Amino acid sequence: MSGRITPAASTDVPDDVLLDVRGLRKTFVRRRGVFGRARAGVVAVNDVSFRVRRAETLGLVGESGSGKTTTGRALLRLIEPDSGEAWFEGRDILRMDATALRQLRRRAQYIFQDPFGSLDPRMTVADALREVLHVHRLASGAAADRRIAELLELVGLDAGLGGRYPHEFSGGQRQRIGIARALSVEPAFIVCDEPVSALDVSVQAQVLNLLRDLQDRLGLTYLFIAHDLGVIEHVSDRIAVMVDGRIVELASATDLIAAPRHPYTATLLSAVPLPDPLQDRPRQVALPVAGRDVPAIGCPYRLRCNHPDRDEACAVARPPLEEKAAGHLAACHKAPIGPP
Repeated sequence: MSGRITPAASTDVPDDVLLDVRGLRKTFVRRRGVFGRARAGVVAVNDVSFRVRRAETLGLVGESGSGKTTTGRALLRLIEPDSGEAWFEGRDILRMDATALRQLRRRAQYIFQDPFGSLDPRMTVADALREVLHVHRLASGAAADRRIAELLELVGLDAGLGGRYPHEFSGGQRQRIGIARALSVEPAFIVCDEPVSALDVSVQAQVLNLLRDLQDRLGLTYLFIAHDLGVIEHVSDRIAVMVDGRIVELASATDLIAAPRHPYTATLLSAVPLPDPLQDRPRQVALPVAGRDVPAIGCPYRLRCNHPDRDEACAVARPPLEEKAAGHLAACHKAPIGPP
């Protein structure tokens, strides 16, 4: 592989698209044979494709084990995908060598779910930020000190807290430090992997508002991963719904919440609490199945589907992710076509 900038994969990619993902796939080996050969595995991400526009937030939502975190990590090569393409600013991330990948770290960053686990407990906050600036040769000495103070203030922390260690901060403060570390290299794109799921509800709102404010001020682009559709709705311009390693619905946040086209999306939406305690939303529950193996043929979701009109087509043909209405894609044979 070469570190040089390669031409875009296709001329049909609009100028406003920052990330173009095509056919991403990742399998984790579950069992190996006597000679170390792979004998069985779990397909965590299966032929996932989507685009993220500049300065937008694409929410990626799904239950635990749906493959959303694996997707985010594979995109930035924190784990190595098996196949696919991820075109970012004219280069395919998945075919970059070590030199090009290091250059990518200046443009694309990752915010982890566990703010404490992602910070070195033996380093002060200032040292952790200074290390990033040193590795990428961005600042040193007094210039680094000024940049560290600026970053802490940018995420709503006092610049004088840089001499403290991670255990001296609350969960929300540690996540702000994680955000500051991601911003230290002035990226264009950030994968936010469940950044508020480990925080108290009141602190969640503060961190979400911070991320939105930073996006407006710095022109950032987010891939926001979460299992809570209520959180995703609050921060996203568009939402992609993922189940069993596949995207089954993708639409603007407004359209998807107002008129979900896939039974799994409707199930997720029914679990979101309403702000008015006097209002109630009918609960929809996915059908129980023995195990979580995905059917080899037909709709991958059909064994769990609660749609009343399931028929033979669902058992023999895999529904493609296709447009059901303007800008609204769904992978369901029974999804209505046309305006809601």
